[in-house]
Amino acid sequence: MVFLSLVFSAILGILLGVVLVVTRKGHILECAWVFNLLNPIINILRSIPFIILMVAIIPFTRWIVGSAVGMEAAVVPLVVYAAPYIARLIENSLLEVDPGIIEAADSMGASKAQIIFRFLLPEAKGSLILSITTATIGLVGATAMAGAIGAGGIGNVAITYGYQRFDDATMVITVVLLIVMVQGLQSLGNILARNSRRR
Repeated sequence: MVFLSLVFSAILGILLGVVLVVTRKGHILECAWVFNLLNPIINILRSIPFIILMVAIIPFTRWIVGSAVGMEAAVVPLVVYAAPYIARLIENSLLEVDPGIIEAADSMGASKAQIIFRFLLPEAKGSLILSITTATIGLVGATAMAGAIGAGGIGNVAITYGYQRFDDATMVITVVLLIVMVQGLQSLGNILARNSRRR
């Protein structure tokens, strides 16, 4: 569930993040109407807590996957929840790139696509890896909540066997597992980001 949600939301989020950066005022593809349309939409989606979003878009989820219950149904709201979050993280990472690099690439005659894919994204690689790591950890937390709609996973175990059956041991185990997963993901992200910056 985390993997599928991360793949779809990362693709969408990276695309949105790049568009947000390059269409802002003074950038290589400045386009006020695109930026002014996407920016508030992303802010609105980011302001809705996942548990509320999951319920609010049930008709959309049912239209996409044919059901509002189960793992497949959880992936849709997870993507809708995570993609704007990733977009904002990607935007922040790309804005850290020195504008001089973009100006230098432009003065050398690089096309807009070359500036994006050969200069902007590679220069922000370490920060992008940490952004995706942060988003993945957020998705782990959101998938735990997705157990409320029968999506399975650790969240479902915690609710069904821990909370509803008053099994404290199960609750403790699920919490420990989540902590271990988050620590492992953060450590992996830190290592990958560090290695990418050494190259």
